[in-house]
Amino acid sequence: MNKPSLELSESLAVQRHRLEALVKGRDLPSFITIEGPIGVGKTTLARHLASAFEYDVLLERAQENPFLGSFYKNRRQNALATQLFFLFQRAQQIQEMRQQDMFAPVRVADFLIEKDRLFAKVNLDENEFSLYEQVYAQLTIDAPKPDLVIYLQAPVDVLMQRIAERGLGIERNIDSEYIELLNQAYSEFFLYYDDAPLLIVNCSDIDFNANADDFLALVDYMLNIRGGRHYFNPTIFS
Repeated sequence: MNKPSLELSESLAVQRHRLEALVKGRDLPSFITIEGPIGVGKTTLARHLASAFEYDVLLERAQENPFLGSFYKNRRQNALATQLFFLFQRAQQIQEMRQQDMFAPVRVADFLIEKDRLFAKVNLDENEFSLYEQVYAQLTIDAPKPDLVIYLQAPVDVLMQRIAERGLGIERNIDSEYIELLNQAYSEFFLYYDDAPLLIVNCSDIDFNANADDFLALVDYMLNIRGGRHYFNPTIFS
């Protein structure tokens, strides 16, 4: 079992001994995937878990998509180019991950490859989606199966507030209607998801940067998961 790292963010550094006690003698999931809509905190949690467990972290590289800014300004006009770029990019990331040592796959990712098709169904019209499906079918995407999927969810108003607070220029034109569509798509997708153990986390009142107790409670809870579907709401434990 990997020893937890002491190189945590400042708010978590004071909790290092508690973290060590939490994981001592417990099996850690080797490959953790985090999913959820824009602004919910996927990357933040991925970085914290990777730091805590000394795992590699595989992050989406949305900033590399040259069509994304135009997409947020006019989704209908720029959806196909944006989606195909993400598809090729994510397929390449998975291929690169496969080329690494898969006998010891210790890592955290902030996306599932299935997410790409979810976004495609939301953003593309019927003809575009048909073309997307043809392109997808031609790609060899052999993604490793996660040992645990963490689905972060929050209501639209919370997500919009967090998007505004992080102040990324490229996200300035995201509207609540689009976030609502994503929330619905994610809810439908994970309603039937059973490819890996699933932990659904209510993030309405969670700030993993500001509240180390929330993070440690999540770690403690997730390390008890061996299969099935589970729910975590820190307000229940407060």
